Amino acid sequence: MAESTFTPKENYKLTVLRQTLVGKITNGQAGKLLGLSIRQVRRLKRLVEKDGNEAIIHRLKGKPSNHQAPKSLKGRVLSQVKEVYRDFKPAFAAEKLSENDHLIVHPQTLRRWMIAEGLWKQRKRKKVDYRSWRPRKEYFGQLEQFDGSYHDWFEGRYRNSNGEPIETCLLAAIDDATGKITHAWFSPHEGVVPVFLFWHVYVYTLGKPLGIYLDKFSTYKINHKSALDNSELMTQFERLAQNLDIELITAHSPQAKGRIERLFQTLQDRLVKEMRLESINTPQTGNRFLKKIFIPKFNEQFAVTAAKEGNVHRPLIKLDRQNSNRIFSIQSKRTINNDFTIQFENVWYQLLELQPTTIRPKETILTEKWLNGTVHFSFRGYYLNYSVLPQRPKKQKANPAIITRHKLMWKPGPNHPWRKPFRNHS
Repeated sequence: MAESTFTPKENYKLTVLRQTLVGKITNGQAGKLLGLSIRQVRRLKRLVEKDGNEAIIHRLKGKPSNHQAPKSLKGRVLSQVKEVYRDFKPAFAAEKLSENDHLIVHPQTLRRWMIAEGLWKQRKRKKVDYRSWRPRKEYFGQLEQFDGSYHDWFEGRYRNSNGEPIETCLLAAIDDATGKITHAWFSPHEGVVPVFLFWHVYVYTLGKPLGIYLDKFSTYKINHKSALDNSELMTQFERLAQNLDIELITAHSPQAKGRIERLFQTLQDRLVKEMRLESINTPQTGNRFLKKIFIPKFNEQFAVTAAKEGNVHRPLIKLDRQNSNRIFSIQSKRTINNDFTIQFENVWYQLLELQPTTIRPKETILTEKWLNGTVHFSFRGYYLNYSVLPQRPKKQKANPAIITRHKLMWKPGPNHPWRKPFRNHS
């Protein structure tokens, strides 16, 4: 073989070995130059003397690898990829081939095969602005990153009665210390009620995290400029977090809460395809799949160990559980009318004559709409008794001045002091 067919590295090795053969350098010097031991240098010298210059070329050069996959396996794998996993990424396709089809192939090998077949296109790395890296929190439950993602999660399979696709939002929380998905749930939107339902399940299952990292969506934060000067202005969610003693941290950019953003990128690829393979077409079956199968499997595969051992989620105290309906309610203030009626969400309510506390017209009360849809009126720590009116009540000429714990037309008994004659003891 001519020296011109050798690679530069092979030419350099041959030159060094020739110098040792003619005595220009020692075996020790050759070993240092080639990064070999003296024993290896001596072995190569004997091979060069015996077989000539070709002795320095690896004997498998130009030959098929001993670890090359059988052609029959390659054909079966590519056939299955084209039929079932055509839009899967190579690593995910290799995982599902092993799990569902018992075809074992390395992801890098599958990537090369898919590129050659035109099933996968190599992507160039995007240039991104430098951002300093924030270390993970130390304990599980110290910080939860939370957000919602609108996406075609069911690939058009979830439709209304008119056959139109229904938009769905996935609410998810990921633990900052471990990267575990702590809870995920499909909901119609990212409004107050779905978010309250999400965290109601969360705190009853895992407890209260020390903090929640989220964005400036209107459900979580008042973004009006007046909110900067008035700290009392808060959203329903901020009031909920305050009642549960959970710190809220607002991110100023998507990159700041990158862990949850990257999670949604992963779920929009993996979860969508997993649900397709399982023929899941509705949020209800999707939520069961998330809880029982997908989240445990995902956490086992991708979660990391926290820097410090321990779970700092705080269990709900007795008072939290007793006031659960109130804490997780949508609250607003209303004024009692002169006829002791209250208007809320275009419905009129009449306060009953008997109440647990004294009430006067024009009092301001707290309206609570619980997660089960029922409406409750709270005043001085008491829930008021009421009935629902079929329509707006008509104005009356005379109305009672107050309503209280007993009937206003109450008559004293025959032996009551009021019925005894007045005596002047002066």
